[in-house]
Amino acid sequence: MINISLLTAMAACTNQTTNDNPLLNDFSGIHETPPFSKIKVEHYVPAVKAAIAEAKKEIDAITNNKETPTFENTVLALEESGQLLRRVLGIFYNLNEAETSPEMQAAAREISPLVTEHSNDISLNENLFKRIKEVYDNRDKLSLNDEQIMLLTKRYEGFVKNGANLAPELRERFREINKELSQLSLQYNENDLAETNDFILHITDSNQLSGLPESVIEAAAFEAKERKMEGWVFSLHLPSYYPFIQYADNRQLREQMYKAYASRCNHNNEHDNKKIVEDIVNKRLERSKMLGYNSYADYVLEDRMAESATNVNSFLNEIFEASHPIAKKEKVEMEIFARSLGFEGELQRWDWLYYAEKMKMHLHNINDEMTKPYFELSKTQQGIFDLANKLYGLNFKYNPEIEVYHPDVKAYEVTDSDNRFMAVLYLDFHPRPSKGSGAWMTSFRKQFVRNGKDIRPLISLVCNFTKPTDSNPSLLTFSEVETFLHEFGHALHGMLSDVTYESLSGTSVYRDFVELPSQIMENWAIEKEWLDLFATHNKTGEKIPTELIEKLISADNFLTGYYNDRQLSFASLDMAWHSLTNPLNEDVESFNNKAMSKFELFPDVEGACMSTTFGHLFSGGYAAGYYGYKWAEVLDADAYSLFKQNGIFDKETARRFRDNILSKGGSEHPMQLYVKFKGEEPSIEAFLKRSGLSN
Repeated sequence: MINISLLTAMAACTNQTTNDNPLLNDFSGIHETPPFSKIKVEHYVPAVKAAIAEAKKEIDAITNNKETPTFENTVLALEESGQLLRRVLGIFYNLNEAETSPEMQAAAREISPLVTEHSNDISLNENLFKRIKEVYDNRDKLSLNDEQIMLLTKRYEGFVKNGANLAPELRERFREINKELSQLSLQYNENDLAETNDFILHITDSNQLSGLPESVIEAAAFEAKERKMEGWVFSLHLPSYYPFIQYADNRQLREQMYKAYASRCNHNNEHDNKKIVEDIVNKRLERSKMLGYNSYADYVLEDRMAESATNVNSFLNEIFEASHPIAKKEKVEMEIFARSLGFEGELQRWDWLYYAEKMKMHLHNINDEMTKPYFELSKTQQGIFDLANKLYGLNFKYNPEIEVYHPDVKAYEVTDSDNRFMAVLYLDFHPRPSKGSGAWMTSFRKQFVRNGKDIRPLISLVCNFTKPTDSNPSLLTFSEVETFLHEFGHALHGMLSDVTYESLSGTSVYRDFVELPSQIMENWAIEKEWLDLFATHNKTGEKIPTELIEKLISADNFLTGYYNDRQLSFASLDMAWHSLTNPLNEDVESFNNKAMSKFELFPDVEGACMSTTFGHLFSGGYAAGYYGYKWAEVLDADAYSLFKQNGIFDKETARRFRDNILSKGGSEHPMQLYVKFKGEEPSIEAFLKRSGLSN
């Protein structure tokens, strides 16, 4: 996941001077990195206010310019305005996601309306829009290169889609909706984190640990020790939750864990998100209709590769028709297998991962505990660094002199084969109460060119991988290895960016294209040539056996119908919410269940509601865009076929991918970029074949 929604954020010291505020002074750290040790919570609000004031002066200078509007004095001037504000917000929003606190969350609630109001002041500035429009209307008479045309087009269309053409009487309501949406998304995220942190399963009877691997038990004991509790503690953070659901023999406790996880923010308490979901959906719809669209999906998809809700739903249905019959067959096979082990009754959702793990072991003789010793985190990290070196000539050097925002974080200088500085990469791997769940790539600064100088990016990967314990280093599950590769692909997109304009840089691309660089990296996870570079047993040093790799490959499409259906159900839920043409007129849980019903293989679970914790949609920027994960799987399967054909470390194929995809950001239409790389438009066949869904 790429975190694009970082628009979020205690009353601050209003008497603080600019000179005392480290956020407002030039950064003197290595590569102008943020001085995290000097930044306090009380610095953020005054810094945001000061940066907004500076940005307003820059906007005024553009609108008060008496000269005829040109690309340089209007479009470029707007692009270069607000740089201080972007710097301050980039730090604040990222830390509010990765290292938050009640004070940070209070600051977010004060900052969010300030930022939204400033954004509205720009997008609804009539004189500014007139100047942009004049340049846009005369674009064919100007000698603009492709990147300048793209910047101009995105600026003009961005103004239109943010209300620039609205009648004056509608503008105040438009502003109000934007403010409300900003606050709602912020509260949604805070509620999700609170509910995730609030639940623990505390076990003091060792008999209740039956079935759990020693590494999982040790991690739970370590968690209990950190909390100054006896016994073992399991939480809803994924490195704790998933192994429990996979391995615990105690079905009653699995049910308790599942229901706690699936019902987060649906308890009719202070952290309930149902009303927030309803408000967000209705306000997005209202805003879309004000702009002339029938639905929010219509508003969003106009600027996507898919182009329309009809195309998205057709795409999702094509995969569903291939996957659902397989999923139903897998369910029957799983029930037969479970009964062979003595299971009675009807399989429930908290049984699926448990019996799936046993069935995978039965069919393929492999499970996470067999592979984890070969995926020690530091060695896996080095293996991914080596992969980036083989493909793109990148080198990574740990630099303890670069300040970080938490002791868990490490910073690396990234250089290319000519020793040219490319980026700083921050790695933040382990769960903590102050960090959101999941995994994402973000940036403290994007790449761009200013006054002839190439400003290189500051990229961050934030994950929630299994923690080390007193006796073991962090050992990753195979799924965590894939997640690391995925997020690192986003990082490559940011680090290898080579464009002129910040708003077109790195991951600033169509949402249904942004997952291509991340998902293509997952393909290397089962390549023996790559695994042989780093995957050695953490105790014996033995290289990962060939037969174990073969088992990984054979199990790669295990339960492929079920897992494809699962992703399709999420995408369809997203499209259902955002294809509404009238305000929601039923309760959120009922709507949620109906939208996902055709994919379901199990009985409904009372209280379970995906929508109340679906941060991608309601606080993460993927609204009407979650289908993009599947869309990008089609792209990545097709693209990776070229690596398979030419060699998985083939430098020429990698050069073409770098030059036409990774370095270009949003400077060209994504289909044009893809065709330049592959020589033709993508086909779904490679995806269906790789996924085991083709006839």
